[in-house]
Amino acid sequence: MSPRTASDNLVHNYLFLRRAIGFLGIGLPFVLVFGKMALDGGGLLNSISGYYYSGMRDVWVGVMCAIGVFLLSYRGYGRVDDIAGNIAAVAAVGVALFPTTPSNGDRADEIIGLLHLGFAAVFFLTLAFFCIVLFTKSDKEIPGARKPERNRLYVTSGVIMLVCLALIVLCGLVFDDLTKDLYPALWLESVAILAFGVAWLTKGGTLLPDKTVTAGTRVTA
Repeated sequence: MSPRTASDNLVHNYLFLRRAIGFLGIGLPFVLVFGKMALDGGGLLNSISGYYYSGMRDVWVGVMCAIGVFLLSYRGYGRVDDIAGNIAAVAAVGVALFPTTPSNGDRADEIIGLLHLGFAAVFFLTLAFFCIVLFTKSDKEIPGARKPERNRLYVTSGVIMLVCLALIVLCGLVFDDLTKDLYPALWLESVAILAFGVAWLTKGGTLLPDKTVTAGTRVTA
């Protein structure tokens, strides 16, 4: 087997970053929900962000900051990818450091909560942009590639995130009294995060990888 080239190492590093982001995204809702039940007892909270006010606070902040660091380190095909990654990274850290408004919060808490909502919106919108626009691009044609299948998955994931974001706003502003006992924000945020995780795992070659292997390295576009 030939030794890895610098290009091979770079590809492996990018695949690692994508997979790490994907695994963190997929694992986050499950770890928060079941971890809170194990540590604090009780039932569900109103939103994923609400777990900041539980025994899972450090996990919530740590995972979001880790996602932010990975996104900041991520480099795609061009300058737009880099800018989008930087925006998503700042938004991820902002979501972690500016918590959602607690139930008994004061005016300062409400302002911080608005910042949280703003960062969360930017985070999900940027990730949807990654899925629908950036992930569907490729700078190469690989024989036997499963790019069309992956593109369908990327677009589906991005659309799911946008739909979930719209439904969260709709439930909060219009149907709050009718849906609040069903925890709509928690479920919709969880679905959006899972869609984001699946897209990044796919981009990292874990899901729908190409069968073509060159110089011992599998490349996923």
